[in-house]
Amino acid sequence: MTRKNPQVEENDEKDLVVGDGPKDWAAGIPGVLHSMKPAIEHMGLNRTRKTVLAMNQKDGFDCPSCAWPDPNHRKAFEFCENGAKAVTWEATPVVIGREFWAEHSVSELRTHSEYWLGMQGRLTEPVHKPAGEDHYKPVSWPEAIRIIADKLKGLDSPDEAAFYTSGRTSNEAAFLYQLMVRGYGTNNLPDCSNMCHESSGWAMGQTIGIGKATVSFDDFAKADLIIVMGQNPGTNHPRMLTELEACKENGGHIVAVNPLPEAGLRRYKNPQKVKGIIGRGTEIADQFLHIRIGGDMALLQAISKRVLDAEALNPGTVLDHAFLAEHCEGLDELKEHLSLLDEEAVLTATGLRTEEIDELAARYLKAEKVIITWAMGITQQKKGVATIKEIINLLLLRGNIGKPGAGASPIRGHSNVQGDRTMGIWEQMPQSFMDSLGDEFGFEPPREHGVDAVETINKMRDGGIKAFIALGGNFVGAISDTNATEAAMQNTELSVQISTKLNRSHTVTGAEALILPTMGRSEIDIQESGPQFVSVEDTVCAVHPSWGKVEPVSHHLLSEPAIVSRLGKALVGDRVKADWDGFETNYDLIRDHISRVVGGCENYNERIRQEGGFILANGPRDSRTFPTPTGKAVLTVNDLEHVEKPEGTLILQSMRSHDQFNTTIYGHNDRYRGIKKGRHVVFVNPEDIEELGLADGMFVDIRGEYQDGVERMVRKFRVVSYPTARGCAAAYYPEANVLVPLNHTAEGSNTPVSKAVIVRLEPSEDQTPDGSTTVASGAAAQPR
Repeated sequence: MTRKNPQVEENDEKDLVVGDGPKDWAAGIPGVLHSMKPAIEHMGLNRTRKTVLAMNQKDGFDCPSCAWPDPNHRKAFEFCENGAKAVTWEATPVVIGREFWAEHSVSELRTHSEYWLGMQGRLTEPVHKPAGEDHYKPVSWPEAIRIIADKLKGLDSPDEAAFYTSGRTSNEAAFLYQLMVRGYGTNNLPDCSNMCHESSGWAMGQTIGIGKATVSFDDFAKADLIIVMGQNPGTNHPRMLTELEACKENGGHIVAVNPLPEAGLRRYKNPQKVKGIIGRGTEIADQFLHIRIGGDMALLQAISKRVLDAEALNPGTVLDHAFLAEHCEGLDELKEHLSLLDEEAVLTATGLRTEEIDELAARYLKAEKVIITWAMGITQQKKGVATIKEIINLLLLRGNIGKPGAGASPIRGHSNVQGDRTMGIWEQMPQSFMDSLGDEFGFEPPREHGVDAVETINKMRDGGIKAFIALGGNFVGAISDTNATEAAMQNTELSVQISTKLNRSHTVTGAEALILPTMGRSEIDIQESGPQFVSVEDTVCAVHPSWGKVEPVSHHLLSEPAIVSRLGKALVGDRVKADWDGFETNYDLIRDHISRVVGGCENYNERIRQEGGFILANGPRDSRTFPTPTGKAVLTVNDLEHVEKPEGTLILQSMRSHDQFNTTIYGHNDRYRGIKKGRHVVFVNPEDIEELGLADGMFVDIRGEYQDGVERMVRKFRVVSYPTARGCAAAYYPEANVLVPLNHTAEGSNTPVSKAVIVRLEPSEDQTPDGSTTVASGAAAQPR
């Protein structure tokens, strides 16, 4: 039974509460309560049972918010707090009725926060905003498809359109989408990977030949040492904590490297174990390195130098000489380069003591099986690509790739980010993929590289891209430089969003705009040939099916494969040999094509139906074979550079709160950091607060310090005294996006540098905590 959208009040932050600092443990009974209570309240007991308890099960659906892999032997409660929040948000029976669009103009919707927009309920029918008008109006599916196809066909060139993809997209929908786009005639396929793990793909591709993890799920429990860098598992992928606990229980050790202490890396109270309910739980990190933002590259070089020095003192006993000789190149060059490493420069860059670095080096030297795992705290640095190359260097020196319990583990985004890339969602797919695609569908795909996410905004701004189509996601809310992004989107002639719920991207549009409502992953998908399932790939290359479990909230909804099939038929037609009608009615037909186009996906329909799906081949992991130009893994030389901070400034990183998933805001609390009823806060080390002449609790305007002639500022954020690394600060994403210049990107990957933003904190004119100058996300981006 569906319900109409509720009355939701905006949070004005006047009741913001700041606790006593970071919590020292994660999960436990509070995690269970924060999972189930909202689910039952919003969905009811029956819908909760059908969704939450089916999530990540072999006969259920894949979590829409997590990249963490699923074990072979799954527990009855194979979900986490944020996974439960994500499915509650998606599977809510609250819907947006027709009257909503008459009551709310696009301009008025733009004044609301992401939280308010998301809480209005599920989208249920296509709506269209004609050029020159300020209201969406319901339209039929055939009319919506016709409007889009006619506009795209009328462009001077297919390259005047860009086709974005979010990580929520299934393998089947992603494969169809890239086929449609390339059949139309462009490689303009920006995606959310451009904003998160592009640095991982570039660095790993250039060093070991594959941009994916070289570990399996079971390797975490087998490791002697796991180094966790630039990530917060307790909030962003809490199920990882169970495997970190397994590592500890098997005698392994864990080192956390992060500018902020995070509860999940301190102590874990597993709610499925007695000691997690009535005991202290498990101490996770044996060592915490409170690193300065941007100092990870220096730390890794310092550890590698200590490994090489240990080998020089005890020749033949430290390095894995057999592995290096047979499988690697570049060792002599690395030795020479690191011999000149300046220890003082390392200490300056990292903010650490020599003793702390020595301790980590000793741990690494003692361990026979080491995993290094990282996320956006590494990838969204200016030197993100070089830093990840240093991760690979360190692993290769002692043969920690291609053996059980060891390897490189990027936690690649969420949901199906990795699967989308496997299916061809990339503006720079290799020519071998394009050859296979063209042979399979009888056409010549475009060969020139397309634009990534940042390039898309630049081209929209300059008029080179006139139409923007998004398969899921919240592009406007997610990417950097909010002002520039919004102005660029409003400069287009058409924007289209394929979505389950409202977000900022529906309110900042092209002259003409459409919203196409789609089914959620949790919903039963029945087509003409019968019930359908889709497939996804997780962070360790495991591909598995995903079956919806609840009735769709509206019979007007179409699945993502159905929407793309209808648009493909209208836009591309028979220019490619594709059975668009058949693809909509039977997803097996899509998978048949995948099996012949995508490497490693042979016999896809048969293998995806095996219990638990199948694992894609991975040369570095499976056989120590490296698909690089020389067939060897490459040890690289990278020049050290740390983030320079002018006097009176701080290095800011953006991050999630515990009550959000990407740009989706579930609530205004951040339980593990002690924040309630607010998001407009900036976390600063108490010594920096004093040095800058500020005070805990003071309201400040945060000004970006860049010499590009553009002033970037957010107003009236509350200073929170917090144990960040000295000289560093943190604020929530997406509110802080306005401070990240569009072209401030990582070298090599063009990923926005959201983890090293130079800012100045200036006392706000208004110091009253009444919410009078607090503005909604996005509106906070206005310069003065």
